[in-house]
Amino acid sequence: MPAARRPFLIGVAGGTCAGKTVVCERLVERAGAARAALIRLDSYQIDRTHQPVEERLAANYDHPDAYDWPLLNNHLAVLAAGQPVLAPTYDFTVHNRSDVVRELLPAPVIVVEGILVLHDAGLRDRFDLKVYVDTDADLRFIRRLKRDVEQRGRTPDSIIAQYLTTVRPGHEQFIEPSKRFADVVLPWGGLNEPAIDLLVARVDQLTNPA
Repeated sequence: MPAARRPFLIGVAGGTCAGKTVVCERLVERAGAARAALIRLDSYQIDRTHQPVEERLAANYDHPDAYDWPLLNNHLAVLAAGQPVLAPTYDFTVHNRSDVVRELLPAPVIVVEGILVLHDAGLRDRFDLKVYVDTDADLRFIRRLKRDVEQRGRTPDSIIAQYLTTVRPGHEQFIEPSKRFADVVLPWGGLNEPAIDLLVARVDQLTNPA
């Protein structure tokens, strides 16, 4: 029996509300669960159980220190070895990990999505294909404002304050510079149907070789 091939890893980065999630979900949906698995960087935010809610609210979630890089890298190594992992999940209403874990199964293609996945060198070096979703800042802010009001119960004033204090500086310092590491820059996120078609075609090529 031939040895199992190592999974093909795709990293998808970009600014807040750039359309990363839509791109990745559509890619995995069209490829099928048997061929592609999705890992979200948000799930690997550090555990803040020891912090009071007020301190969690003031934390900088757009800084690399907000993420548990060793755990994520370990999970990717386990998946690459063909074994499942129990991934954490994050509850944005309490600004902390939840008690729920999600089983991630190995797949021929593993997609890792998040604002900083091209910033961390250890993680970046694992990817066979690096994608940066590039969307104008004003559109990203409008999407974030709408999302956080409707889905996370936040006030417009708190969203604006966070955007100016941590989100925008974090984007300029860490996220935007990581674009230079991308193999593919994908404008307009989930609205870019031809680009998604190309990614799906690449997955098809990898998982259905001639």
